[in-house]
Amino acid sequence: MGEHVLVAPDKFKGSLTAAEVAGHVAAGLGVRAVELPVADGGDGTVDAVVACGFERIGVEVAGPLGEPVPAAYARRGDTAVIELAEASGLRRLTGELAPLTASSHGTGELIAHALRSGARRIVLGLGGSASTDGGAGMVTALGARLLDADGRELAPGGAALRELARIDLSGFADLSGVEVVVASDVDNPLLGPHGAAAVYGPQKGAGPGEVRLLDAALARLAAVATHTHGLVGAVEHDGTPRPMGVAGAPGAGAAGGVGFAALAFLGAEIRPGIDFLLDLLGFGEHLRDARLVITGEGSLDEQSLRGKAPVGVAQAATKAGVPVVAVCGRRSLDDADLRAAGFEAAYALTDLEPDPARCMAGAGPLLERLAARIAEAHLA
Repeated sequence: MGEHVLVAPDKFKGSLTAAEVAGHVAAGLGVRAVELPVADGGDGTVDAVVACGFERIGVEVAGPLGEPVPAAYARRGDTAVIELAEASGLRRLTGELAPLTASSHGTGELIAHALRSGARRIVLGLGGSASTDGGAGMVTALGARLLDADGRELAPGGAALRELARIDLSGFADLSGVEVVVASDVDNPLLGPHGAAAVYGPQKGAGPGEVRLLDAALARLAAVATHTHGLVGAVEHDGTPRPMGVAGAPGAGAAGGVGFAALAFLGAEIRPGIDFLLDLLGFGEHLRDARLVITGEGSLDEQSLRGKAPVGVAQAATKAGVPVVAVCGRRSLDDADLRAAGFEAAYALTDLEPDPARCMAGAGPLLERLAARIAEAHLA
């Protein structure tokens, strides 16, 4: 039998960080536990890797509308983990949504700071973006100039890309010898009915007319970039031409098209977020000699089955022959769905406290009570 319980949860959004969830679960178990907070590349990724030994680097950068915001990325050795939501996320908008003018510029500033600090591997977590600018803001922060037909620099935001005529990369950051990995589970292309504007634009405040405008603007970005620069990623791994070039690549539509810019201008590789981050955090090593894995997130639902952190943890643990249970605020998956995803059982805070508001307010003590139940059922 294994020697410890591996506690590897994601955050409970709006209530507890992943590290806080892990701490409360471990406290309630009454047995030896190893805490390993996890994330899938979205909100909370920097917090999770800092809790696992990375250093937090604070930087003031431009928020989605250009206002200065305090942001952070994580660093260990020559690896930097950058979370787009820290600089360019919806949570950085203090007023109304701005689908046409919000920019990813601050994310580029975080990347530039990491490069100046000596990072040779950039892990870019995408999720929670406020903008649909195709990563234009990100690349301008790294030295690119996006120009209209009269040679004037474009205004920030996706809508301005309709006027794009030329991209000047003469002052672009030197990325030679730098590995860029995008950690994302979004597989949307940049354009069309499944693209960045159509699928995610409404979440950022775009109405039907604005979605059409943004899709046309992103198409202009893709056309100018492909025509003038040829672009890495315009072919499949086997060398055959990729339809629509980089714009058609799975994940190009992530974070309002930041995935496209990462592929096209940073030479990035897109990897499944949770799988890559589990490797980065040494999950496999902690799994050795584990007798049980406890993972979870705030809501265990259909979205969880689409590459979210708890399912990634469950799949990795099951493959290693270690049983897995989940904790969550609430669950809408039935027992058959849970078993198919690799979970032996799931324990929800709402099992103890039906009122969601009270669950969120008292999540820590409730998690400790759930952990005691888990210990009795699975560790006796």
